[in-house]
Amino acid sequence: MKFKLTVLLALVTFSFLQAQDNKAFKAGEKLTFAASYNMSGILTDIAEVKMETSEMKTSTATLLHLKCTATTYSDFDSYFKIRDLYESYVNPRTVTPYLYNREINEGGYYKFVKYKYNHKANLVESLIRKKTKKTKTGFWDQNNNVKINGNTRDIVSTIYKIRTLDINKAPIGASDSFTVLFDNKMTKLSFTLLAKETINTAIGKKECYKLAISVAGNNFLKGNNANLLWLTADDNKIPVYAKFKIAVGSGELKIKSATGLKN
Repeated sequence: MKFKLTVLLALVTFSFLQAQDNKAFKAGEKLTFAASYNMSGILTDIAEVKMETSEMKTSTATLLHLKCTATTYSDFDSYFKIRDLYESYVNPRTVTPYLYNREINEGGYYKFVKYKYNHKANLVESLIRKKTKKTKTGFWDQNNNVKINGNTRDIVSTIYKIRTLDINKAPIGASDSFTVLFDNKMTKLSFTLLAKETINTAIGKKECYKLAISVAGNNFLKGNNANLLWLTADDNKIPVYAKFKIAVGSGELKIKSATGLKN
């Protein structure tokens, strides 16, 4: 009976948490990270990752622009140059996405993805563009209407949505999941609260929520509890540290600076 009560509490708590409004971030926040990759057994900083928020006014609403970029350091550009952009335009209160863009340029490979959300119809108008030599323009476009459920998000708005949850009310071991639309496929992203830990970071010693992240039916992330995310255990819930394991190696993401925080 005690076990059943604990499981029920976890489920009720996390269902309740998903309905919370955004109290964790605002326009003007800027987080900068160093991304490292395991090269020949040595973790080496190879790129800078930035997460920035800004306000965008339209004729009918004020949206929050969530922008994530990844840029290799100049020393590594000749080896494998990366210039990636992920961005989502969301409701500032609910973090519901309305427009999503993804533009990746990695080692000469180019891909652009654009999603326009129609939440009333549970549809996403999708454009995927790739480089090709078979057309006069040099690009190949694929347009689709993708059916989604009511809670489907893109990867950027999902990352920020996790920060809005009242994780302090959840018991250790509780888990939850989000439906993420990636390359026109709905994927289940799950996370589990493993512990509270205090770690040293570039912005000071921080008490954090330690979360395990997994993606159902995806071979990109490897290992059981090998992909971890640390969020500060305060009202900002800043992602300060991450560890990941993929098919071709492992890496880390460490925060370098954080400005424009809401709390």
